[in-house]
Amino acid sequence: MPDLLTFDGRKQRAKFRAWHRGTREADYMMGGFYDRYNADWSENELAWFEALLEEDDVDVMAWALKTAPTPPRFQGELMAAMQRLDYVDIPR
Repeated sequence: MPDLLTFDGRKQRAKFRAWHRGTREADYMMGGFYDRYNADWSENELAWFEALLEEDDVDVMAWALKTAPTPPRFQGELMAAMQRLDYVDIPR
């Protein structure tokens, strides 16, 4: 079934998964990152994010906060953008 999704359908699914991680902190990190950067994503960038969504939240957060080394498959421009954390807008 996932193979039948269009590019836009995959982006919608990724957005939902990014904002429904299970903890508020992970929702803000993953969902905020998605909202800030997805508009210009290519197929490769979306595939990178989809793979990241398969990882455990504690691992992704550690990579983003630089408290654990990022695996080579996730290193690069997108992870560097995630590590800047300039996209997390926490409502008060």
